Amino acid sequence: MGDASKDTLIEGLARVCSRAGLTEPSDLTRLTGGATMESWRFMCGDRAFILRRAPTLEFMANRPFGHDVEAEVIRKAVAAGVTAPRVVAELEPEDGIGSGFVMEALPGTPNPKEILEFEDTDALLKDVARDLARIHSVKPGDLPDAVPVMDYRQAIADLKAQFEEAGGDRPIIALGLKWMEDNCPDPCEPVLIHGDYRMGNLLCEAGELTGVLDWELAHFGDPHEDLAFGCMAVWRFHRYDRPALGLGSLEDYFATYEAESGRTVDLGRFRYWLIHRTVWWALGCLGMARIWRSGEDRMLERVVISRRTSEQELDLLMLLEEDAPEECKAKQKWWPISSPDRTNGDATVSEILTAISEWLGTIKDQVKGHDRFQLAVARNALGIAMRDEEFLPDLHVDKRRADAIMAGELTVAERGLVGHLRRAALEKLSVDSPKYPALAVALEKWVIPEEEAE
Repeated sequence: MGDASKDTLIEGLARVCSRAGLTEPSDLTRLTGGATMESWRFMCGDRAFILRRAPTLEFMANRPFGHDVEAEVIRKAVAAGVTAPRVVAELEPEDGIGSGFVMEALPGTPNPKEILEFEDTDALLKDVARDLARIHSVKPGDLPDAVPVMDYRQAIADLKAQFEEAGGDRPIIALGLKWMEDNCPDPCEPVLIHGDYRMGNLLCEAGELTGVLDWELAHFGDPHEDLAFGCMAVWRFHRYDRPALGLGSLEDYFATYEAESGRTVDLGRFRYWLIHRTVWWALGCLGMARIWRSGEDRMLERVVISRRTSEQELDLLMLLEEDAPEECKAKQKWWPISSPDRTNGDATVSEILTAISEWLGTIKDQVKGHDRFQLAVARNALGIAMRDEEFLPDLHVDKRRADAIMAGELTVAERGLVGHLRRAALEKLSVDSPKYPALAVALEKWVIPEEEAE
């Protein structure tokens, strides 16, 4: 059902809507984004709804629970006062359009760039903290047993297995995994964890939270996991300077959360989960290439997201080097490799890719909806390929060094290690994502300005 036509979807939706007491669906439109699940907007009369759907039934096979349980999680969250959409119906096999559910469309935008430019982000941050506290009010026993309870140590073991499957050759990720093994906190009383509580999954309008979306990663665990995940540098987008979701300060975020939840935020546990989820997302990005290679899902976003691993490696190193001795953290010389002057002969690979990207730019106004989003992703992919072909050494791949870190033989206290990993992170990210906001912060923190290095 992954390639179902609009007509097929409309026919299936008509059966779903009839069962839910709604009128005939119309104006079905694929929403942009969605590297995992598909989202489609449609109308029933003057009311708007969203179809959330797996691209294939096989796609759901290895997930801890299905869409029926996800729908129940959302219903329980709404009952707890969370600003989440109301689920009106789940898809059934006889509907013929796969696995998923239909929910009411809520007002607002999920676009982080728009949200982070709102005037009153302080009020929005309070809304976000309030809703997170309400999510955490749900306990095991309130939901079906299919919603898993996280075993922290098993979660680390699973990430280590992913790391080895991906080659086990990225020293910065190895450093994070070893740190997690050495610093894993004791379990606490589990609460419902959204699992993906961040900018991009929050609908907002006029400075207010209007919806919490994408509950597929829900589980029971440590509330600090949710608190930390949204505060990762990657989810602050262009507002790196606002550590709480790109909206404001951690102090304000924690104060509202503590007042609403009755819990006290433990800064040590918060740091653990900030590192844990940075490693988790680094490996999630890395694994996208494997999914694409296998043929399981050949979406263009897969290969591009795989190159965002370097963003997480840079963020992870900045977190981990806090534990290094001061003498290992001095600024160093580093300049990006210069582009070679190749103005003669036949076209280089980089010039061919540039020509393709320029041509794609000429047809931008001729495509719409999800195809327009895919075109932008394609041009980003070509940019990565151009920079890779011209600049990238393989400093970031080092199986022997990664193995030594995992064995505890190399730590951040080893003279020269932090400096080597810094250079590797800078060079890789300069190719993969040169506009990533944390890159400028890392350059300021790590590199001696050229005029001072002479």
